[in-house]
Amino acid sequence: MEMMTRSGNPALKENVFKRVEQAPVAQEGVMTIQGTVGKVALLLLTVVASGALVWFRSMSEGFAVIATMFYGGAIGGFIVSLIIIFNQRLAPVLALPYAVLEGLVLGGISAFMEQIYPGIVSTATVLTFGTFAALLATYQSGLIRATGSFRRMVVSATGAIAIYYLLSFVLSFFGMNLPLIHDSGMAGIIFSLIVVGVAAMNLVLDFDFIEQGARQGAPKYMEWYGAFGLMVTLVWLYIELLRLLAKTRRR
Repeated sequence: MEMMTRSGNPALKENVFKRVEQAPVAQEGVMTIQGTVGKVALLLLTVVASGALVWFRSMSEGFAVIATMFYGGAIGGFIVSLIIIFNQRLAPVLALPYAVLEGLVLGGISAFMEQIYPGIVSTATVLTFGTFAALLATYQSGLIRATGSFRRMVVSATGAIAIYYLLSFVLSFFGMNLPLIHDSGMAGIIFSLIVVGVAAMNLVLDFDFIEQGARQGAPKYMEWYGAFGLMVTLVWLYIELLRLLAKTRRR
């Protein structure tokens, strides 16, 4: 089976379908767009429910109470995501636990940011789903397509951002901070706008990945994998929008 798509999302690599091309699909069925959409909706509801639990507990009991939930969700979510990426067949089993763990993280971040910047969470949420809906409509209309040059541009930009973030994380242990990521000046805001744009463009590659998987008759479990990959991008987009909005509030 020829792979026809590439994604900047680490969960949706171009060789994923190559790994599953020999998988039997007669008994389990094939991947469909409708099936993937249903699983995306389920994962979103799970994230919201898990996040709401942390949100309300933080409001009533304080942030110290939810620290374990937040860090447990962050570490656990990272580990589970790696397992899913390297073994797509486990996606039907692990996608929902991943959503629960990500909800713990997003609930903690959202509650913390809302306390500092009232109203920021609702704005970031509306912008996240608004961006998702707008790009999905644009993609379905054919106005934007995941062409080869588009893919290369988004993948390269995503890789550069990932390297910069990783370098910033490592240097923070030595008391060094790279500019732009946390800066609320004009340069920092422009940087965050670029990162938000790149995250949004990754949604287009995610849509293409799911469409190509359904078109090529990928195994049914890839619906969960495609939904998981889309969730990874949405979580990233939401966090970056929170970061951008916080920067504008600090000015």
